[in-house]
This record gives sequence, structure tokens and C-alpha cells, in this order.
Amino acid sequence: MTQPERPLSDASPVIERSLGDWRLAVAPDLGGAVARLTWRGRDVLRPLPTGARDVLAAGCFPLTPYANRIALGRFDWRGRKIQLPVLPQFAPHALHGDGWRSAWPDESASDAGGAAGSIILSHRSDDSGWPWPYEARQTFELSDDGLCIGLAVTNIGDEDMPAGLGLHPYFPITPQTRLELDAPSVWVGEPGAIPQAVRRAADVYDWADGPTVMGAPFVDHCYVGWSGSARLIEPDRIVTITASPNARWAHVFAPPGQDFCCVEPVTHRPDAINAPADEDSGLAVLAAGQTVSMSLSMSAVAV
Repeated sequence: MTQPERPLSDASPVIERSLGDWRLAVAPDLGGAVARLTWRGRDVLRPLPTGARDVLAAGCFPLTPYANRIALGRFDWRGRKIQLPVLPQFAPHALHGDGWRSAWPDESASDAGGAAGSIILSHRSDDSGWPWPYEARQTFELSDDGLCIGLAVTNIGDEDMPAGLGLHPYFPITPQTRLELDAPSVWVGEPGAIPQAVRRAADVYDWADGPTVMGAPFVDHCYVGWSGSARLIEPDRIVTITASPNARWAHVFAPPGQDFCCVEPVTHRPDAINAPADEDSGLAVLAAGQTVSMSLSMSAVAV
């Protein structure tokens, strides 16, 4: 069943879809973010509050054309010195690109192959941030099993462009919610800073055995070599998060005293653009016309 676009109070308009036990609402004008995702009437992603106009209050938003922080917003690219805009609340570093701060027009009606449970959004960069022109595409596909979000960036310029992707979901939690995520290593650094070293997860904070999220210390770390799947386990349901194979890093944000946590699949490590040339940082280099893509799926079962 397809439902029409409707306003969400005085916030940005949303597009809604439903299929089986799943309900989805997406806000194209608010960073192409997920405003709500429910399964059997319960939130799987944190719902956007009524009237909210801040994408950071949404349930999930796209990270394009890079994820996480770039140190001081600076890097050298093939002899060219680049300085990116830095938002005051995240200074001194640039964070998450510009897609999440842009509108994503709805392309669903123009896509002849679109399914009843799908939404297609697009975003074209301007000259206010990233120095290279790109187009991004975000697809939302509902099925009986859950939601799959696809994200892609295409270099529409004439020069090679560095690029990376991520998705930033916020999951509601209770004191009983446990997070199970298996990864051997983790990038560490001061909170809000650029991670400087890789340590064993067991020496920092390890989610492999499924500890309660609210029992954890402050966690804002990028986990390396995760299995590509994680589970949020509650007394009566399990939400499974699955990423595409190229999303080899998972950033976990679990601030104490909050009723949410983030498990963010990303295609590169933090500050990958400033990584040593011989490091497998995950940074993609797109020639003119080339595309990098990733996906995130979420499913749920009752227990």
C-alpha cells in the first residue's frame, strides 16, 4: 500500500510508504532523512519529533561525499590544498560532508521501475562545500523483511574525486537493550577529535558479547573489520543491521544518559583522506562518471 505525501506538523513534508508490518516516512527537504520507521507499530529508528527542523533529530541520514571527520577540514589533493567549511558545533573539524545538510528531491515518480514500497531521492552538490561536483542517489526499499537503504555517489566532473559514504541511523534503546557487534579493532582518540591509533576492541570497549548499551561508557568510536552485521537485542524483539561488504567500518555512538545509540556503517575510516598513501583506508577515488555505492538493511523479529 502506498500512502501520499503529507506534512509532519510544521516540519518538512514527508513521503510515506507501508508494506506488511513496516511503515516508513522520509523527509526529502530535511537532508533526505528518515523521519520514522516502525515495525508492528513500534519504532525501529528514532522518530523525528513533531515540528523538528534539525536533521540531527531524525532517524537516519546520508553521509556524502565522505563520512566522519576530516581533520581541521583540510587536506592536500594532487598538489591542491583544500579547505572545507567547518560547522561551529563541530569545530575544528569538518564532519559528514554536505548531503545531510541539503535537500534531496523526490525522484520516485520519474522512475518507471519503482516499486510500491520504494522511495528514490537525489541530491546534486553545489559549489558551497565539496570542491568537486557530484550527484547522489538514495533509495528506500520496503519488503516483508524490512527496509534496505541504498546510497550512491557519482562523480559528474572532469577530474578524479575522492569519495566515501555512510549512513547514520539512530536506534531507540531502553535499559534492557543490548548491542551485539563483532569487530576485532577500533580507532581511538579524544571525544570529538580525530582518532589517532587502532587498538584491540577488548582494550577499549567490546560489543561482541552483547552488553547493554546504557551500561556502556561514552562510546564514539569507529570499529574496524566488523562482520557487516549487528543486532540490537531487546526482551521481546531483535533488530538486525546488515551492511554491504564495502562498508567495512562501523562507527558506534552511544552517549550515556540518552535513549538512542547509533551504529553507522561507513566505507572508510575517519579522516581517510589524510591517511598515509599505502594504508587501506577505504577512501575511493572516482574518475569522471564513476560511482561508489553502499547499502544498509534493517530487519526485526519477535522473541
